[in-house]
Amino acid sequence: MKVSTKGRYSLRFLLDLAIQPRQEPVSLKGVSERQSISLKYLEQIIPPLAKAGIIRSVRGPKGGYYLNKSPKDITVGMILRITEGSLAPVDCVDPENSFHCPRESECVTIHVWQQMYDAVTNVVDSITLQDLVDEERAKGGEYYI
Repeated sequence: MKVSTKGRYSLRFLLDLAIQPRQEPVSLKGVSERQSISLKYLEQIIPPLAKAGIIRSVRGPKGGYYLNKSPKDITVGMILRITEGSLAPVDCVDPENSFHCPRESECVTIHVWQQMYDAVTNVVDSITLQDLVDEERAKGGEYYI
């Protein structure tokens, strides 16, 4: 599985929100400058994250975005599924897919794909935004993903 720019930038955007003080909304312009992500691109990744309930917006001159959930409740896997879709390397091991391969019963390679899928999901579902925030704070510097 290869993560697209959309997935990487969504993770950077949400990590930026998680690291900022929670008293004020975070402006897209500020995120754009800190993360070197174009404002137009950020505007494109907002809707699926908002629809999934990960972020919320505040309108107005002092508006911006907040995390709608605690960083400890948002996993990297959640973010990637929202932005990338399935993490399965092939349709036949995707639990969300109703596709059933006619060769499934005699397929030798299905075990390879299933193990790949299990490994990826175990990693991304075990890392939260809070884990990344804690790692960044321990490092004490600017972060880049």
